[in-house]
Amino acid sequence: MKTIAIANQKGGCGKTTTAVNLAAALAALGNQVLIVDLDPQAHSTLGLGCSPDALDKTVYDALTDSRVPMSRVIISTKVKNLNLAPNNILLSGVEFKLADLYGREYVLSQQLACVNGNYDICVIDCSPSLSLLTLNALVASTDVIIPVQTQYYAIEGLRQLLETVDIVRERFNRDLNILGVLLTFVETNTVLSRQVQRQMRDFFGSLVFDTVIHKCIRLAEAPSAGESILTYAPGSKGAAEYMALAEEITNAKSKGAAETVSSAEEKTNTQEKDAAETVALAEEKDNIQDEVAAVIVSSVEEKNDTQDKDAAETMVLVGEKTDTQGNMAIGVLAGEITNG
Repeated sequence: MKTIAIANQKGGCGKTTTAVNLAAALAALGNQVLIVDLDPQAHSTLGLGCSPDALDKTVYDALTDSRVPMSRVIISTKVKNLNLAPNNILLSGVEFKLADLYGREYVLSQQLACVNGNYDICVIDCSPSLSLLTLNALVASTDVIIPVQTQYYAIEGLRQLLETVDIVRERFNRDLNILGVLLTFVETNTVLSRQVQRQMRDFFGSLVFDTVIHKCIRLAEAPSAGESILTYAPGSKGAAEYMALAEEITNAKSKGAAETVSSAEEKTNTQEKDAAETVALAEEKDNIQDEVAAVIVSSVEEKNDTQDKDAAETMVLVGEKTDTQGNMAIGVLAGEITNG
């Protein structure tokens, strides 16, 4: 399950708007989606038409009571393929409840593991602070999207969040990936908005989503109706932009999978090439060893032939010496006979 935290410690940057409408857009693309409301203000719960005060079980119960699985908290919504893990004001006291718990940073991660096989994507709406709740969200997530309002103060806040992400990677979740920076409340007709957009793209490059979310009255109205922008105003600019964002994320995922397959094929081809080269080297080594052995045998045979020749010459010399000695002996004997 791909788990996306929508995080920024600065309030008013469009986290809940993005969480609700991105989740609805991903569901509209055919994904089974779960949205987890991890903001004590419960705005995602309200934005999807649920009354926080009427809930039997909430995320608070799942985080503070191990006997309550996340599956008992999750409820359906009016949006097809989209379920909600809601909360209410009780969630504001969860940090005190978990203060003395060992491994409190992994509570949400453990609960989401229980429903991992039921959903394709989980979207977490984080609180506007770098709290234990936000830490739990980042530890439980595979990716993080950072909504940034096109204002100067928003850029300053972004630096702090990036530092937090680095700490989470180092200590708790090495696989946490920054999926992208999402520019929100964009106003095309203001110089400041254009300047901030340019600065963000110059500094962060491809990390900034191509899709931007413009300031739109329909986006502001939709929560009051308890609906996402896709059902409240499906023909609006806001609906089109959140669908474009969902498609950009989905295409990036497909591209990543394709690159993984390509990398695996390339690795396999390299291994096959290396194996072939190893076999060729082994055969070449065997041929060299055979040639060396042949040279050694030839040298030994030549040496043996030389030794045989030397032995034959020695035998001839010995025979000649023997004949000479015999002749000398016969001559001496003949002389003695003559003198006698």
